[in-house]
Amino acid sequence: MPTLFAALLFSAPCLAGSSAADERPTLTVGFSEFPPAIYSDAQGQAQGRVVEVTRRVLQQAGYKASFRALPSARLYAGLMDGSIDLWPGAAGKPELAAHTLETRHALSRIDLNLYHRRDTPAPSLANALAGLSGRGVILIGGYDYWPRINRILNDPQREIRLHHTASHLSGLRMLEHQRGDFLLGYEMPVEHARQQLDMEPLPSITIKRVPVRFIISRYAPGSETLRDALDQAYEELMVAIPGWPLRGDTEAQPAAASR
Repeated sequence: MPTLFAALLFSAPCLAGSSAADERPTLTVGFSEFPPAIYSDAQGQAQGRVVEVTRRVLQQAGYKASFRALPSARLYAGLMDGSIDLWPGAAGKPELAAHTLETRHALSRIDLNLYHRRDTPAPSLANALAGLSGRGVILIGGYDYWPRINRILNDPQREIRLHHTASHLSGLRMLEHQRGDFLLGYEMPVEHARQQLDMEPLPSITIKRVPVRFIISRYAPGSETLRDALDQAYEELMVAIPGWPLRGDTEAQPAAASR
C-alpha cells in the first residue's frame, strides 16, 4: 500500500506499569486476509503493517486489540451485529453505511485492478468492465468486489464467464495457463502472490481506488467516542513520529507509550 498499505473506556487516563496496561479495554478487530499488509501467520496470529499500525493507534488511544480473521461476508455481519468492534478496511462500503462509522484519517489505500496477460488486448481505459462481455474473468474467493462491479459481472446479458478460485496464487496460475482472460484482484495480495511465483509484472487497469480507514460498528459501546479517540490518537502519532505511518514501530517516540 503506497501510503500506509486493513470499544469501554474512551477518555483513557495515562497508563503506567504492566498492571495498568493489562486493564486496557480490548477491541475485537476483524480483518480479511490481505497479505502482506494484514494476514494470519502459521500460528494463526495477525501479522503485517496494518496490524502494527492498528495496534499502535489503539495503544495510543488506551486500548488493546484482539484480531479475528474472517471472510468478507462474516466480517460485515460482525460489524452489523456488534460482535466485531473495528475493521481496518475499505471506506465507503454501501452495505455497511447504516451500521458503521469511519475515522477521518486514511491508513492507506487499496486498488482493485483488472489484470491480463500480455497477449490479451487491454479493455478500454474509459470503461474497462464494459469490455468484459463474453470474456472469462477469474475471481478470488472470500473477497468483495463492490455492488456495482458485482452487478456487471453477474449480468446475464453480458455473458461473462466467471472462474472462481481459492487463492491469488491459483488465480495467477489460471491466468498464466489461459484458463481465463482477466483476473480481478486487489493489488497488494496479487503482487505478493506474483512475487512468490516469480512471475513477470502483469499489465492491469485500476477499476476502483479507495482509502483504508478504521470502520467502527455503531453497536460497539460508545462508538462515536471510540471514533473520535482513534482520530485523536492517529493525529498524536503524526506529531510524535515524523513520516507516520510509514515509519516503523521501532522509531516511535515516548508520547506513544505515555497513554
